Amino acid sequence: MSTTAAGTAPEVSALDLAALLCSRVCHDVISPVGAVVNGVEVLEDKDAADMREVALDLIAKSARQASARLQFTRLAFGAAGSAGARLDLGDAEQVVRGMIEDERTAVDWRLPRELLPKNRVKLLLNLVLISTTTIPRGGTIVVSAEGEGDAMGFRLAGSGVSARIPQGVEALIAGVAPEGGLDAHVVQPYYAGMLARECGLAVRFALDGDTVTLTAA
Repeated sequence: MSTTAAGTAPEVSALDLAALLCSRVCHDVISPVGAVVNGVEVLEDKDAADMREVALDLIAKSARQASARLQFTRLAFGAAGSAGARLDLGDAEQVVRGMIEDERTAVDWRLPRELLPKNRVKLLLNLVLISTTTIPRGGTIVVSAEGEGDAMGFRLAGSGVSARIPQGVEALIAGVAPEGGLDAHVVQPYYAGMLARECGLAVRFALDGDTVTLTAA
Protein backbone atom coordinates (compact mmCIF):
# COMPACT_ATOMS: atom_id res chain seq x y z
CA MET A 1 0.00 0.00 0.00
CA SER A 2 1.22 3.49 -0.85
CA THR A 3 -0.02 6.92 0.10
CA THR A 4 -0.90 9.59 -2.44
CA ALA A 5 -0.76 13.35 -1.94
CA ALA A 6 -1.98 14.77 1.36
CA GLY A 7 -5.74 14.68 1.78
CA THR A 8 -6.33 11.85 -0.68
CA ALA A 9 -7.02 8.20 -0.03
CA PRO A 10 -4.14 5.70 0.08
CA GLU A 11 -3.84 3.45 -2.95
CA VAL A 12 -4.55 -0.26 -2.67
CA SER A 13 -3.57 -2.50 -5.55
CA ALA A 14 -6.36 -4.22 -7.44
CA LEU A 15 -4.87 -7.59 -6.50
CA ASP A 16 -4.80 -6.77 -2.79
CA LEU A 17 -8.35 -5.41 -2.82
CA ALA A 18 -9.65 -8.48 -4.68
CA ALA A 19 -7.91 -10.82 -2.24
CA LEU A 20 -9.25 -8.99 0.81
CA LEU A 21 -12.82 -8.93 -0.52
CA CYS A 22 -12.60 -12.64 -1.33
CA SER A 23 -11.47 -13.28 2.24
CA ARG A 24 -14.41 -11.25 3.52
CA VAL A 25 -16.88 -13.26 1.44
CA CYS A 26 -15.35 -16.52 2.66
CA HIS A 27 -15.63 -15.27 6.24
CA ASP A 28 -19.34 -14.56 5.71
CA VAL A 29 -20.21 -18.01 4.34
CA ILE A 30 -17.83 -20.36 6.14
CA SER A 31 -19.96 -20.60 9.28
CA PRO A 32 -23.25 -21.78 7.68
CA VAL A 33 -21.40 -24.03 5.23
CA GLY A 34 -19.51 -25.58 8.12
CA ALA A 35 -22.80 -26.16 9.93
CA VAL A 36 -24.15 -27.99 6.86
CA VAL A 37 -21.09 -30.26 6.90
CA ASN A 38 -21.60 -30.95 10.60
CA GLY A 39 -25.22 -31.87 9.99
CA VAL A 40 -24.29 -34.27 7.19
CA GLU A 41 -21.74 -35.94 9.44
CA VAL A 42 -24.42 -36.51 12.06
CA LEU A 43 -26.69 -38.09 9.44
CA GLU A 44 -23.86 -40.42 8.41
CA ASP A 45 -23.25 -41.52 12.00
CA LYS A 46 -25.25 -44.68 12.60
CA ASP A 47 -24.85 -44.21 16.34
CA ALA A 48 -26.64 -40.85 16.22
CA ALA A 49 -29.94 -41.93 14.70
CA ASP A 50 -31.85 -40.10 17.42
CA MET A 51 -30.28 -36.81 16.21
CA ARG A 52 -31.54 -37.17 12.63
CA GLU A 53 -34.33 -34.58 12.89
CA VAL A 54 -32.03 -32.09 14.62
CA ALA A 55 -29.41 -32.62 11.93
CA LEU A 56 -31.91 -32.13 9.10
CA ASP A 57 -33.17 -28.92 10.70
CA LEU A 58 -29.59 -27.66 11.08
CA ILE A 59 -28.79 -28.46 7.45
CA ALA A 60 -31.91 -26.74 6.14
CA LYS A 61 -31.43 -23.62 8.25
CA SER A 62 -27.72 -23.33 7.49
CA ALA A 63 -28.22 -23.91 3.75
CA ARG A 64 -30.77 -21.08 3.62
CA GLN A 65 -28.40 -18.83 5.52
CA ALA A 66 -25.48 -19.63 3.22
CA SER A 67 -27.64 -18.97 0.14
CA ALA A 68 -28.83 -15.63 1.52
CA ARG A 69 -25.28 -14.52 2.30
CA LEU A 70 -24.01 -15.52 -1.15
CA GLN A 71 -26.85 -13.69 -2.90
CA PHE A 72 -26.12 -10.58 -0.85
CA THR A 73 -22.36 -10.63 -1.38
CA ARG A 74 -22.78 -11.28 -5.12
CA LEU A 75 -24.51 -7.89 -5.40
CA ALA A 76 -22.55 -6.05 -2.70
CA PHE A 77 -19.06 -7.09 -3.81
CA GLY A 78 -19.43 -8.81 -7.19
CA ALA A 79 -19.41 -7.47 -10.73
CA ALA A 80 -23.24 -7.64 -10.92
CA GLY A 81 -23.44 -7.06 -14.66
CA SER A 82 -21.36 -5.24 -17.21
CA ALA A 83 -19.91 -1.75 -16.91
CA GLY A 84 -22.75 0.77 -16.85
CA ALA A 85 -25.27 -1.83 -15.70
CA ARG A 86 -28.26 -0.84 -13.59
CA LEU A 87 -29.62 -2.82 -10.66
CA ASP A 88 -33.14 -3.09 -9.30
CA LEU A 89 -33.71 -1.67 -5.81
CA GLY A 90 -36.35 -4.36 -5.40
CA ASP A 91 -33.66 -7.02 -5.77
CA ALA A 92 -31.54 -5.09 -3.29
CA GLU A 93 -34.39 -5.15 -0.76
CA GLN A 94 -34.80 -8.90 -1.19
CA VAL A 95 -31.14 -9.73 -0.55
CA VAL A 96 -30.97 -7.28 2.37
CA ARG A 97 -33.94 -8.92 4.09
CA GLY A 98 -32.49 -12.38 3.49
CA MET A 99 -29.11 -11.39 4.90
CA ILE A 100 -30.05 -9.03 7.74
CA GLU A 101 -33.48 -9.77 9.14
CA ASP A 102 -33.72 -12.19 12.04
CA GLU A 103 -35.27 -12.38 15.49
CA ARG A 104 -33.14 -9.41 16.64
CA THR A 105 -32.96 -7.09 13.63
CA ALA A 106 -35.72 -5.70 11.41
CA VAL A 107 -35.46 -3.65 8.20
CA ASP A 108 -37.91 -0.83 7.39
CA TRP A 109 -37.35 -0.40 3.62
CA ARG A 110 -38.69 2.90 2.28
CA LEU A 111 -36.95 3.09 -1.09
CA PRO A 112 -38.92 3.16 -4.36
CA ARG A 113 -38.62 0.20 -6.70
CA GLU A 114 -36.52 1.46 -9.60
CA LEU A 115 -33.27 0.84 -11.44
CA LEU A 116 -30.14 2.68 -10.33
CA PRO A 117 -26.52 2.61 -11.54
CA LYS A 118 -24.98 -0.53 -10.10
CA ASN A 119 -22.33 1.22 -7.98
CA ARG A 120 -25.04 3.16 -6.14
CA VAL A 121 -26.85 -0.05 -5.33
CA LYS A 122 -23.59 -1.72 -4.27
CA LEU A 123 -22.92 1.28 -2.02
CA LEU A 124 -26.38 0.95 -0.50
CA LEU A 125 -25.80 -2.72 0.34
CA ASN A 126 -22.44 -1.94 1.89
CA LEU A 127 -23.99 0.84 3.97
CA VAL A 128 -26.59 -1.63 5.23
CA LEU A 129 -23.77 -3.88 6.44
CA ILE A 130 -22.17 -0.95 8.25
CA SER A 131 -25.50 0.06 9.76
CA THR A 132 -25.85 -3.40 11.33
CA THR A 133 -22.57 -2.81 13.18
CA THR A 134 -24.01 0.35 14.78
CA ILE A 135 -26.68 -1.68 16.63
CA PRO A 136 -24.68 -4.62 18.07
CA ARG A 137 -27.63 -5.80 20.19
CA GLY A 138 -30.12 -5.62 17.32
CA GLY A 139 -32.89 -3.18 16.53
CA THR A 140 -34.44 -1.60 13.44
CA ILE A 141 -32.74 -0.17 10.36
CA VAL A 142 -34.79 2.37 8.42
CA VAL A 143 -33.61 2.70 4.81
CA SER A 144 -34.80 5.76 2.87
CA ALA A 145 -33.78 7.92 -0.08
CA GLU A 146 -31.89 11.20 -0.19
CA GLY A 147 -32.85 12.75 -3.52
CA GLU A 148 -34.24 10.83 -6.48
CA GLY A 149 -33.39 9.27 -9.82
CA ASP A 150 -29.80 8.57 -10.79
CA ALA A 151 -28.64 11.19 -8.27
CA MET A 152 -30.32 9.33 -5.39
CA GLY A 153 -28.38 9.04 -2.18
CA PHE A 154 -29.34 7.12 0.93
CA ARG A 155 -30.18 7.57 4.58
CA LEU A 156 -29.96 4.66 6.99
CA ALA A 157 -31.04 5.04 10.61
CA GLY A 158 -30.14 2.17 12.92
CA SER A 159 -31.98 2.26 16.25
CA GLY A 160 -31.33 -0.11 19.13
CA VAL A 161 -29.99 -0.48 22.64
CA SER A 162 -26.32 0.54 22.93
CA ALA A 163 -26.23 2.04 19.43
CA ARG A 164 -22.79 3.47 18.62
CA ILE A 165 -20.51 4.51 15.80
CA PRO A 166 -17.91 1.71 15.54
CA GLN A 167 -14.37 2.82 16.25
CA GLY A 168 -12.38 3.56 13.12
CA VAL A 169 -15.24 3.14 10.64
CA GLU A 170 -15.43 6.82 9.70
CA ALA A 171 -11.72 6.91 8.88
CA LEU A 172 -11.99 3.72 6.82
CA ILE A 173 -14.85 5.12 4.76
CA ALA A 174 -12.79 8.29 4.25
CA GLY A 175 -10.03 6.10 2.76
CA VAL A 176 -7.67 6.07 5.74
CA ALA A 177 -6.31 2.58 6.41
CA PRO A 178 -5.30 1.52 9.95
CA GLU A 179 -1.62 1.62 10.90
CA GLY A 180 -1.23 -2.11 10.43
CA GLY A 181 -2.79 -1.96 6.97
CA LEU A 182 -6.05 -3.33 5.63
CA ASP A 183 -7.23 -6.83 6.44
CA ALA A 184 -10.38 -8.81 5.75
CA HIS A 185 -12.02 -7.49 8.94
CA VAL A 186 -11.87 -3.82 7.91
CA VAL A 187 -11.86 -3.94 4.11
CA GLN A 188 -15.65 -3.71 3.80
CA PRO A 189 -16.12 -0.12 5.10
CA TYR A 190 -12.98 0.89 3.18
CA TYR A 191 -14.57 -0.53 0.02
CA ALA A 192 -17.82 1.28 0.83
CA GLY A 193 -15.84 4.53 0.87
CA MET A 194 -14.39 3.74 -2.54
CA LEU A 195 -17.90 3.19 -3.90
CA ALA A 196 -19.14 6.44 -2.35
CA ARG A 197 -16.33 8.44 -3.95
CA GLU A 198 -16.98 6.74 -7.29
CA CYS A 199 -20.62 7.84 -7.01
CA GLY A 200 -19.67 11.38 -5.97
CA LEU A 201 -21.30 10.95 -2.55
CA ALA A 202 -20.03 11.76 0.93
CA VAL A 203 -20.89 9.43 3.84
CA ARG A 204 -21.57 11.03 7.22
CA PHE A 205 -22.43 9.58 10.62
CA ALA A 206 -24.57 11.06 13.40
CA LEU A 207 -25.36 9.62 16.83
CA ASP A 208 -28.51 10.74 18.63
CA GLY A 209 -29.43 8.69 21.67
CA ASP A 210 -29.99 5.11 20.56
CA THR A 211 -29.99 5.94 16.85
CA VAL A 212 -27.01 6.11 14.47
CA THR A 213 -27.76 7.70 11.11
CA LEU A 214 -25.62 7.13 8.01
CA THR A 215 -26.18 9.60 5.20
CA ALA A 216 -24.71 9.25 1.72
CA ALA A 217 -25.46 12.40 -0.23
